[in-house]
Amino acid sequence: MAFNLAMYPVSYVAQYNSQTGNWDEQWFQPDSITYTELMKMDEAQRNEVYTNRNRFPLPLVNYTTQYALGCFEGMKAYPRKDGSLAIFRPDRNAKRFRDSMAGLYAPAFPEDLYLKASHEFLKRNRELGYIPAYSAEWEKDTFASASAVYMRPFMYSEGAIGIGMSKAPYVVICATTVSSYFKGSNTKAIITDRIRATPRGTGWIKCASNYVVSALAKKEAEDAGFMEVLYLDATKRKYLEEGSSCNVFFRLKSGELVTPELGDTILPGITRSSIIELARSEGLRVSERKISMKEVAAKCVECFVTGTAAGITPIESITWKGREYVFNNRTPGELGKRLQAHLKGIQYGTEPDTFNWSVLVD
Repeated sequence: MAFNLAMYPVSYVAQYNSQTGNWDEQWFQPDSITYTELMKMDEAQRNEVYTNRNRFPLPLVNYTTQYALGCFEGMKAYPRKDGSLAIFRPDRNAKRFRDSMAGLYAPAFPEDLYLKASHEFLKRNRELGYIPAYSAEWEKDTFASASAVYMRPFMYSEGAIGIGMSKAPYVVICATTVSSYFKGSNTKAIITDRIRATPRGTGWIKCASNYVVSALAKKEAEDAGFMEVLYLDATKRKYLEEGSSCNVFFRLKSGELVTPELGDTILPGITRSSIIELARSEGLRVSERKISMKEVAAKCVECFVTGTAAGITPIESITWKGREYVFNNRTPGELGKRLQAHLKGIQYGTEPDTFNWSVLVD
């Protein structure tokens, strides 16, 4: 159960009012079917419910549908061992979403409104039983198969045609229940010759258009027998940047943990920053710097990618210019496993949250 369209019944919609300077909010709820009632339906009936929930009354022709001028967030809420529900670092998502909208020259969605709407969104859907309950079974594989609420806030422009900037965008928040993102035992990656982002482009924005090249490159990688694709920089074609939808880390023989430094071609991942903080709290040397594939080939002993959907996913090998470079005998490295266990423990409430990352939904 990775990404799916089993949407929750209640969604949030707001539109910027250019005359008042405010965001006009409303709640979109095509039905009040509880989760228990939904599970009693046959598959065809459930699919019809999900289809109706995905029929938003928004403009068909606009800057988003025609030109991919839009941005989005990926944010998770976790059912915790004590029965509570917590959103992981929503303040960071709120800031990145505001920055993304501002980067697209759209009115930026206020961070405080983002946090307030996210809380209310979860409360309304919890009342109808759509929040998964914590299961002790999840602890057996260190939460690799655990469920969480995947929230998708996104920007959608007002009706428009012709290249232009959105002046009265919508912001929508919807959600589904998800589990692990990557499936299967194959954790091989390959360096693509495609370019994800260029300097002075939109690589630092969680922009809809960025994911077109990512989807093409990942499809090519999967067709060739790989799980993931990694990009080199656009100018020198030398330095590693990120994966199709995730940041990347390399543990070197020296013990140094390296992740590519942020810039206008790399997305500032929230899981990325969390892993950096967790690793440094253990006393590890963590560097945010340029790292070439040549250095990785010569010095890397462990590799993993990170993201809201991916969590921490090990990479067993990277194929570059026809040669495969294998890490840790194709087995998950100890550092990645340890950081993953620590991160998931905080998110699901089995370990103390000394960083105050989790925000409870009351």
